[in-house]
Amino acid sequence: MAHRFGMLRRFRFNLPQRIAAALLAAFLLQGFWIVSRQSLTDTDYQYARCGRETWEKPSPLAGYYTSCGNIHDGILAYRIAGLPLTLDLLAQRGFDFFRKPENRVVQQPATELSTWELRHQITHILLLLRLPFLFAGCVLGGCIWWVTRRLYGNMGGYTSLALYCFAPPVLKACVAPNPEILAALGLFGGVYTCIGVAHAMQGPRRKWRPRLVLLTVIFGVAAAAHIAALPVAALLGLMAMIWIAEGRRSQTLILVLIAVMGALVLVFACYGFSPDAFSYVFRSSAGFLWLSADPARRFFTTFSNGGITLATFAALVLYLVTRCSRYFGNTAPLLCALVCMILIMTGAPGTPWLWSLPFLLTFIGGVFADAYEGPRGKLALAAGGAVVLAQALLCLLSLTQLSQ
Repeated sequence: MAHRFGMLRRFRFNLPQRIAAALLAAFLLQGFWIVSRQSLTDTDYQYARCGRETWEKPSPLAGYYTSCGNIHDGILAYRIAGLPLTLDLLAQRGFDFFRKPENRVVQQPATELSTWELRHQITHILLLLRLPFLFAGCVLGGCIWWVTRRLYGNMGGYTSLALYCFAPPVLKACVAPNPEILAALGLFGGVYTCIGVAHAMQGPRRKWRPRLVLLTVIFGVAAAAHIAALPVAALLGLMAMIWIAEGRRSQTLILVLIAVMGALVLVFACYGFSPDAFSYVFRSSAGFLWLSADPARRFFTTFSNGGITLATFAALVLYLVTRCSRYFGNTAPLLCALVCMILIMTGAPGTPWLWSLPFLLTFIGGVFADAYEGPRGKLALAAGGAVVLAQALLCLLSLTQLSQ
């Protein structure tokens, strides 16, 4: 207990943390602004209806997990989309005990109400559907800040986080129910937790266990978000571990396999321990991937991503011409970004290129941080600040388009 309180005392909310919090607050404000100008869509209805069914009742269709069928690409997005609605409905039913009969929100048993009927009885249903995804976007931003600040210092962390908070593709993924931001969180967290496990392998075994448990949970998030994200995270994480774990490379595959098996158990739990629904994940083609340069071309030629495109080009040039930038901390996220950027889904809808953005922004922050500390640091800092401001301006100008 004393140790836990000691950890709390060591936490400081100083200027760097305040700046990061302000950037994440700006990210949230943009998300709320977009949500305030949206309306319910057929996709919202599907996620709300089938998400509620995963929590409240089985599918009325015999042989299927929900009325959407046996969800095979990723059930986590359905569950977290339906959870706020289910919790709100339970709260309203509880409050109804203190209301007059004519003022009750739920006039009949909740199991007899469709989600479409509930849109008139549950307030802020559109916001409730999107809050979990906005929260996941904030968590991913916090992970990027934690990794980049730890690796590159404050300025590198500011650069990566600022570009993330003003990235239109990320905002778009956070203001609609979909599995992409969850898969990006699981993939980014999984790779860097693998790196953390590899570093812990240089010490006593007792330090492995907490990180291995964390790795299992994060792999579970990736797999439950989109089953194709699990092999990608496992392979990239394994390569990073083999790179780092000198003297213990023979044990890396075993640790990754343990985490993968634990992640599959978590996915099984997300399907309510239904063998048929869980097995359908492996009988479908949701995990099929292929390679294509089209996603990268579309991303880097989109006008609203101009600041990130310019930053990527500058970081690549600096990485190639500056020897001090070519080290593991910069090379690992670059390779991960290159791999994810060229992946495409062939068996289910998905945007794996979005999974590459956290790695790409981490690479940019690392290379820019090296430039900030170079002989022309002030010039580099001014150029980096101009790129971030340009991207922020382009993002703000595109908010109206993102709300459509």
